Amino acid sequence: MSSPGTSAPNSHHPGAASGAATGPLAFTPPGRRRIYLMRHGDVTYFDDSGKPIDADTVSLNALGREQATAAGRAFAAENLRFDRVIVSGLPRTRETAERVLAETGQRVDIETWTCWQEIRAGSISELPPADLAQAFLGAFDGLVPEATRFLNGESVRELLDRVIPPLAELRADTSWDTVLLVLHGGVNRAILSHALHPQGRLFLGQLAQAPACINALDVGDKPNDWVVRLTNFAPPQPLHVGNRLTVMEKIFASFVRSRLPR
Repeated sequence: MSSPGTSAPNSHHPGAASGAATGPLAFTPPGRRRIYLMRHGDVTYFDDSGKPIDADTVSLNALGREQATAAGRAFAAENLRFDRVIVSGLPRTRETAERVLAETGQRVDIETWTCWQEIRAGSISELPPADLAQAFLGAFDGLVPEATRFLNGESVRELLDRVIPPLAELRADTSWDTVLLVLHGGVNRAILSHALHPQGRLFLGQLAQAPACINALDVGDKPNDWVVRLTNFAPPQPLHVGNRLTVMEKIFASFVRSRLPR
């Protein structure tokens, strides 16, 4: 993992405790820090001929670039400053982060944490046609059993095992107040599910993650102190008008079209 971002952490942030009260109803407000969790902008997974594009190298398409820039403008409008910026290392996450920072005007070293790369697909070439819809959609359908595999590849259990432990490492670094993570739909669902139920393990597949969406999570000093402030805010279309399909349903539809006779 690379070194932390270069910007100085905020010494006084909105959630910081102003002092401890005394007496029988004493209460010291927790000083929480903020994680902004983004999904990368839109990408095209199939070329014009219907051939799959390598998911490890695919970059943002024109729409994805617009979405990432719009997210950056939303941060800039609030004058938000990031102490650290972390991406998964896949080009679509780095490009999204770069476009966000271009709008905020910040120069922050972008760190790469490969442990937060997207849930890994396997080979579906030998799957019967009747099993393809489940292979594409099953890992993001409701409360997902940990044995469920994504596209005949990595299981939800394996995803949770590599995504959740690094959160403790991130939280252990007290030098930051506000961090930006630019990751992936499946990984974000794992993090959001943990934030909603930190005492146990679960994976909520129905937590929609639109391209270049923004989630806001607050963390306190205690491991189970998570507050979910905002989910799936997509600046270009904040009310998601006209969008009734999930991202994976759209990808599966593209896959089906790519298999039609030409």
